[in-house]
Amino acid sequence: MKTLILAEKPSVAREIARVMGSHAKNKSYIEGPKYIVTWALGHLVGLAEPEDYDGKLGTWALEDLPILPDRMRLKVLRESSHQFKAVQQLMRRPDVGELVVATDAAREGELLARWIIDMVKWQKPFQRLWISSQTDKAIKEGFASLKPGSQYERLYQSARCRAEADWMIGLNVTRALTCKFGSPLSAGRVQTPTLGMIMQREKEILSFRSEEYSQLRASFGQFEALWRGENGDSRIFDATKAQALQEKLSGRAGRIVKLKKSEKTVPHPLAYDLTELQRDANRLLGFSAKMTSNVLQRLYEQHKLVTYPRTDSRYLTSDMADTLKERLSSIAIGPYAPLARPLLRGTLPISRRVVDDSKVTDHHAIIPTEQAVMLNALSTEERKLYDLIVRRFISLFYGPARFDQVAVTVEIAGETLSAKGTTIKDNGWRVVYDGQALEEDEEGEEAEDASARLPELREGESLEVKQCRIQTGRTSPPKRYNEAALLTQMEKHGLGTPATRADIIEKLVSSDTIERQGSLLHPTGKGKQLIELAPADLRTPELTARWEAELERIARGQGKPDPFLKGIRDMARELVSGVKSSEASYVPHNVSSSHCPDCGTRMLEKKTKRGLLLVCPNDDCGYRRSDQQQLSNRRCPQCHKKMLLKEGKAGKYVQCLPCGLTETLNKDSTHMNKREQQRLVSQYAKEQESLGSNLGELLKAAMEKKDK
Repeated sequence: MKTLILAEKPSVAREIARVMGSHAKNKSYIEGPKYIVTWALGHLVGLAEPEDYDGKLGTWALEDLPILPDRMRLKVLRESSHQFKAVQQLMRRPDVGELVVATDAAREGELLARWIIDMVKWQKPFQRLWISSQTDKAIKEGFASLKPGSQYERLYQSARCRAEADWMIGLNVTRALTCKFGSPLSAGRVQTPTLGMIMQREKEILSFRSEEYSQLRASFGQFEALWRGENGDSRIFDATKAQALQEKLSGRAGRIVKLKKSEKTVPHPLAYDLTELQRDANRLLGFSAKMTSNVLQRLYEQHKLVTYPRTDSRYLTSDMADTLKERLSSIAIGPYAPLARPLLRGTLPISRRVVDDSKVTDHHAIIPTEQAVMLNALSTEERKLYDLIVRRFISLFYGPARFDQVAVTVEIAGETLSAKGTTIKDNGWRVVYDGQALEEDEEGEEAEDASARLPELREGESLEVKQCRIQTGRTSPPKRYNEAALLTQMEKHGLGTPATRADIIEKLVSSDTIERQGSLLHPTGKGKQLIELAPADLRTPELTARWEAELERIARGQGKPDPFLKGIRDMARELVSGVKSSEASYVPHNVSSSHCPDCGTRMLEKKTKRGLLLVCPNDDCGYRRSDQQQLSNRRCPQCHKKMLLKEGKAGKYVQCLPCGLTETLNKDSTHMNKREQQRLVSQYAKEQESLGSNLGELLKAAMEKKDK
């Protein structure tokens, strides 16, 4: 009897087949003496659509809502039905006696495999391959210690509840909003509260009123001190008071009433989980969360250089301790050699900040594998992301950074001034980063004071004010979220999982409810209206966070699926009822000034990769055309997106819509893009080749004639 192995993707299936000795390639599987390896192409089976329960539900109507089947059905997905049939035939082969589930070792991977098993009605035993890297060694060790499939039943139930909850809430509320307000409006149990957080920040920004303030700085020759009020705030909002204080302190003498020296130690940062890596990649590299996920997946799956990416743990397990030196040895190349090799000479210092079994659930933190590294085989993006992971891993075995911090309090004429300074004693783990900024940039006088160098001072020492100056500034509104900050808030409020947060952000962008402007996320006109039209319970993260926590309890065996799903059904009814009774209205934010030439309706603007598209909103018409805006080959120097090619009175120009940057195009310019250069070079080479060939033939003919 043979064992059937079900992988999630063809690329993973090929690697498993190679390692397990299966080499006979077929269209839908790879077979060997003992193992048959096939793949799922992602989901082959999904939850049935409303029209699969009742044909009339294929047409959206408010009176049909909510749609809450007593028992959720499954269906084979049309786009991958050919692969499902192949997998089904393999599962029904009489010589297949056992199944090994080798899909991604996570909630979603478990779900897609179980749905296939249910749809095929597989009755024989099955086991689970649970590995954290795709190296040959990890695959062999994984097959040597397969787990019973029943061991992951709770994980499957959690995944099933998540999928059914998203179906019941997302489908019903989206249909209700769309039918009620006559425009495609999408909502969901995670995307709506995420949009709500962005909109709440927007309200705070719009309601903010900037005020001018002053700060008073007194110079004592070798250092400066900052005036502070009784509450410790250095800002003075009364210009007259600032002027009076300046006059009061100028030329006066004071003394140091408090001098505090303390040694600070900063331990190394924890290893990366997916969300922390996405944050750093966005902040330091400018990667979107989705881009980080995609690049990381290639490093894991294609290059086999990192461990399983979709983890929420920042710790390693004790059984990995013996592998850490091997991993360090594999990355001790190029720029990492001088950092890693000193560690390999002795015993690695492994603390609870590195290894802690109690803080690892399904997968440990993201770290390098023992695979040999070829840095020149990586793309630029892969190289940059790999660099973050490697440096973080190396830093785990370096000591803490130590520095002396001095805080000085000076009293002059009854007023208090303060100064801070720092002296580095030991860079510790920071040497791994070679001065790279690791934390969020600090602002204002706090950052300036903390980095100041102070002379040798002593308590009770007398000082004289050499100069007293007023420095003005304005209060700033809260910052709009970039992806790093939004991921932090999503994690804080329990919205989504490390594997789904990037997709949620992309869904909000693609549904035109938020847009990227540079590195910041702005709500669109549609998003601003949608958050007001959506049910109040969905706008804030508290409810969804409770659901996510309950799903986690189900995965751990502490909660039951049935009560959770009953609560979801009740909530779906309430949410739909609230939309039905709403008296609000929706005005499309993207109405253009152009009218449909067929029916006269004002057309809507839609952003596409090819520029703006004008679409008639009339269901009976469906007219659409380009807004004559083309993407140029020139990229914006700020956000690096392709700029739109436009034509005005002064001629052609390019414009970046997100940034508003405009550049003129010189008609007389001899600038030629790379594609045109390559075309001309290729053409020239062919002409030269043709010329050479013709000349050769003529000479050959002449020589033959001479010989005759």
